[in-house]
Amino acid sequence: MAFPKALLLAILGCVCFFSAVLAARELSDDSAMVARHEQWMLQYGRDYKDEAEKARRFELFKANVKFIESFNAAGNRKFWLGINQFADLTNDEFRATKTNKGFNPNAVKVPTGFRYANVSPDALPATVDWRTKGAVTPIKDQGQCGCCWAFSAVAAMEGIVKISTGKLISLSEQELVDCDVHGEDQGCNGGEMDDAFKFIIKNGGLTTESNYPYSAQDGQCKAGSNSAATIKGYEDVPANDEAALMKAVANQPVSVAVDGGDMTFQFYSGGVMTGSCGTDLDHGIAAIGYGKASDGTKYWLLKNSWGTTWGENGFLRMEKDISDKRGMCGLAMQPSYPTE
Repeated sequence: MAFPKALLLAILGCVCFFSAVLAARELSDDSAMVARHEQWMLQYGRDYKDEAEKARRFELFKANVKFIESFNAAGNRKFWLGINQFADLTNDEFRATKTNKGFNPNAVKVPTGFRYANVSPDALPATVDWRTKGAVTPIKDQGQCGCCWAFSAVAAMEGIVKISTGKLISLSEQELVDCDVHGEDQGCNGGEMDDAFKFIIKNGGLTTESNYPYSAQDGQCKAGSNSAATIKGYEDVPANDEAALMKAVANQPVSVAVDGGDMTFQFYSGGVMTGSCGTDLDHGIAAIGYGKASDGTKYWLLKNSWGTTWGENGFLRMEKDISDKRGMCGLAMQPSYPTE
């Protein structure tokens, strides 16, 4: 049966109309996204070498924004993501500059003591936040240098120095990056917190941040830097034991290694990080407390080194006491702390 000509024209007209509406909507969405990208570039001081690079970064920005928005729209999670300074990077690029750059540390661990072994769990406070006790310096930013290990070790050292001496001193990560090069640690190419502690002990301490400022790149070691603080030793928390980690964190900030490479970590913006993540330990941060969220979820409070525009003003919370003994993102696998 043949369609009447008038009906056919009407159908074709509708199809054309809806196609035009969809095309206009896509164009509108794209122009809105272009405006968001321009605003984001301004906010983060991002500049591209040419239009081709800008076009490529825009497509990455658009894909990342869609990932973030769809993640948040699910609405069934205890944490959320945000458009931060990493929004125009692929996940591989993010991993290459922000985490421990594929550094393979020496797997052999010399056993240490654990001074908090006999602390009664009943004696521990329900919540701890070393920021409120003045033992945490403001959030720092490692930039494009993969030396999270230095920031983690320094954060733990700054904590124990404050607890021992009453003075909060911002210490130099750059001294570790430049001078701790004769052992396992490799500056911007990665390292381990325990090896940083070993260097600090051998070096007779670390100087201040202001005396040896951070440059976000490998540099020549400046000899003769006067140490502003010292440590006498370090200890490892028993592996895969969140109860032992809680004992340590109740007494001082602790260096922890995590798997910080996935996209939820890249764009974490707030809440208590839960769910599944890897245990490929590629990022060093510092556990500076623990507590319980309003919905009853127990969490670790952690200090990162990606500036204040990432996470909760530079900090993050990760679920505590999960069924996997290794902890969320492996945080219970290799914790350690310096001793006075």
